[in-house]
Amino acid sequence: MGCTTILVGKNASYDGSPLVARNEDSANGEYNPKRVIVVHPEDQPRAYASVIAHLKIDLPEEPLRYTAVPNAILDQGIWGEAGINAANVAMSATETLTTNERVLGADPFVEYQPSQGKPDEPGFTPEVPGGIGEEDFLTLVLPYIRSAREGVARLGALLEQYGTYEMNGVAFSDVDEIWWLETVGGHHWIAKRVPDDEYVTMPNQLGIDRFDLDDALSEGRDHLASSDLREFIADNFLDLSLDGSLNPRDAFGSHSDADHVYNTPRAWYMQRTLNPTSEDWNGPSPLHTPFSDDLPWSRRPERKLTIEDVKYVLSAHYQGTPYDPYSRLGSDAERHLLRPIGINRHSQLSILQIRPYCPESSRSIQWAAFASNPFNTLVPLYTNVDTTPEYLSSTTGRVTTDTLYWSSRIIAALADAHFAETIPQIERYQEKTLAAGHALIHATDTTLAESGTALGEAAVREALAAANDAIAETVRTETDKLLDSVLFIASNGMHNRFSRSDG
Repeated sequence: MGCTTILVGKNASYDGSPLVARNEDSANGEYNPKRVIVVHPEDQPRAYASVIAHLKIDLPEEPLRYTAVPNAILDQGIWGEAGINAANVAMSATETLTTNERVLGADPFVEYQPSQGKPDEPGFTPEVPGGIGEEDFLTLVLPYIRSAREGVARLGALLEQYGTYEMNGVAFSDVDEIWWLETVGGHHWIAKRVPDDEYVTMPNQLGIDRFDLDDALSEGRDHLASSDLREFIADNFLDLSLDGSLNPRDAFGSHSDADHVYNTPRAWYMQRTLNPTSEDWNGPSPLHTPFSDDLPWSRRPERKLTIEDVKYVLSAHYQGTPYDPYSRLGSDAERHLLRPIGINRHSQLSILQIRPYCPESSRSIQWAAFASNPFNTLVPLYTNVDTTPEYLSSTTGRVTTDTLYWSSRIIAALADAHFAETIPQIERYQEKTLAAGHALIHATDTTLAESGTALGEAAVREALAAANDAIAETVRTETDKLLDSVLFIASNGMHNRFSRSDG
């Protein structure tokens, strides 16, 4: 599953909140309708069964309430993807990663093996369940953790017990810190704490480039890992460093030609956007190019980063470079050489924000967007609620403008072919709706602060849900207006148009 992640440490963000954000992208030629929901403890399964791997897992009692962005069509499982639980812990799962043959030879993926033959005939072999994967991670972990570090520990234990059939990167955050976990082969994993004053860029490629194995296997201050990782590395000759300084990207990841058109350009563009003067990006001999394998996993931005900065880089299509498919700067070959960040097959974007300056009852916000990011907008949703707005939660497989997902898909498909003509309307729509979102958050926070302790827990949740409904209705109104405008422009640009008319 192609995705792009950015993680922003609390001292690098505009308001002191750790920010976890990821585009969920479907496979080429596939589109997965999404919806934002609240999962209550009584709705959380106690006996979980995965669809892809045919794996059954008994889950703990007393799960927490949490938000999720599952598939609207459940033929391939839940795919909860991103959410925040009642303890104000966020999880984003997953960023599909790359690996290499040496790792998979040492610790193969745990893949589902269907049964062979019939049970009452000679030679019959029963099915063998596979491991856990993106379909399962959020449902298996988020309801049971009360800190980001606990999230790493729980997922790590599940990976060691059941294994996985794919390489994945998973983010956890709480009010104090962000942790990033990467799977290594079928059962092994590493995790690193994001520096508070830095941000992390992650395309679909194993990303961590420095790792303190001693810390991971002792105090675990900023690094965590499978308990046998040292032996796993040594026994299989995975450390490629000349000086003993473990580089996981070299040991566990890939440096293929495909990475240079699919992965590294996305990290390159995000970093040149957020650190425009930190190095010479455009000179005759730049330090880094779209094809560089040594782009840092994390770096300190030149200023604090905002929600809008995160949305911009996760919507990017290489603006200002020859690789922009909507530009005339480059040749036709250049404009279609690199995989954009803001691609046609986005399913959803969630920016998970845990605000340290707010009471726990209203601390967390999940900014949600659907379909292709260059053409959509974000909707801020308080997560300490019992329900989410119907406009975002009622998505089905039926195409309708009654839901934000399908409205966003339609607008993107219409606007893409008329980019220059429609982008001014889209930018005004994005500015207006994002401003309305910030204003509503400010007003709601102020009202709750003025109420003090007069409101009980249930009343606070109702107030937050009402705020969510209000911003959803504002976005619905503005989205309908944008659809009208884009449809008019696209209709006037049809190839069967003719200037003469009757009357």
